[in-house]
Amino acid sequence: MGPLDGLRVLDLTSVLMGPFATQTLGDLGAEIIKVEAPEGDIIRQIGPSRHPGMGPLFLNTNRSKRSIALDLKNPAGRKAMLRLARNADLVVSNIRPRSMAQLGLSYEDFEKVNPQIIYAALIGFDLRGPYADRPAYDDLIQGGACLAYSFSRAGRRPAYVPTAIADRFVGVAAINAILAAVIERNASGRGQKIEIPMFETMVALVLGDHLGGLTFDPPFDQGGYQRQLSPDRRPYQTSDGYVCALIYNDGHWERFFKAIGRPDIPQSDARFASFASRMANIDEVYAELSRIMLTKTTVDWLQLFLEADVPAMPMHSFESVLEDEHLKATGFFRMVEHPSEGPVRSMAVPVRFSRSDVALDRLAPRLGEHGREILAEAGFGNDEIVQMTASGALCLSTED
Repeated sequence: MGPLDGLRVLDLTSVLMGPFATQTLGDLGAEIIKVEAPEGDIIRQIGPSRHPGMGPLFLNTNRSKRSIALDLKNPAGRKAMLRLARNADLVVSNIRPRSMAQLGLSYEDFEKVNPQIIYAALIGFDLRGPYADRPAYDDLIQGGACLAYSFSRAGRRPAYVPTAIADRFVGVAAINAILAAVIERNASGRGQKIEIPMFETMVALVLGDHLGGLTFDPPFDQGGYQRQLSPDRRPYQTSDGYVCALIYNDGHWERFFKAIGRPDIPQSDARFASFASRMANIDEVYAELSRIMLTKTTVDWLQLFLEADVPAMPMHSFESVLEDEHLKATGFFRMVEHPSEGPVRSMAVPVRFSRSDVALDRLAPRLGEHGREILAEAGFGNDEIVQMTASGALCLSTED
């Protein structure tokens, strides 16, 4: 069931940003109808798979959904889309607004059939600016939002964060906006269009940390939060591996130096004497800590940090995190039986609800797997469904 039980969402998204947002809504109990093109979401093709179109990236971003494959360029497909919208609460799209308008599926088109519908457009750029119609992908937004540049400020070559951080974070921002719009609609009785731009959302995220002295006029500096940009802010190499540790406040440092037998350092070395002095000398502080960390094994350091109550974690690989003792204890990973893909590893919904907790009972669908039942629920007769299939407006699963 979940806290969003009863919320019906038409999901016109593909790749990562939109599907991640709608999967989360589905995990929380909303009914998600994923509307795919006849060729399917492109991420179906990414990564190893047991069957074509069922790759791991798709499986891990499209659970808690049903799939219908409609050709929205076909008049019958467009008509079916608007008919489905009559009983929907939300339309979520990351198709460029100009393309949606050309399809006859703008907010105004949906509003005509359902004045209470909320239309969430996940877009690349604020539509009021000169970038409005440009394509937007995670790599581009990371570059434009200063993430790639931040690596150079840390003494490295410009780089992208090796995960789709912009897609995922903007997806979370979309969830926030969508739920805010639902609350407002429940009070006003009126739907509305909301726009969630990738570029502006990510600039706000990054510069929240790094606007720094550029906050002021005239500027105090060239921006940047120095602790985060320090070259030695990274996993610390030990004598046999790596450890992630953050010795941050005065208590952490006092307990750390006591644990390594050097309680005198905060008094004898002014760089370590206070929070302010450590921040002012952060590159030297982290460089010295890097040298100290080489003196013990990973296991020894993790035990020392645990006993001293200093924040630390192992540096996991994609494989070792599957064996993390905490994640095992909380049941975060579980093996489930997918109807077509066999045993697959599934990740739990991280949040917990005391009364309306969630149950993941719908795994990622095959392309068009639920087309017939979705249309039947919307009042389509069998003859209509046959005609739509014959015209190419509807693509049914090969199982059908």
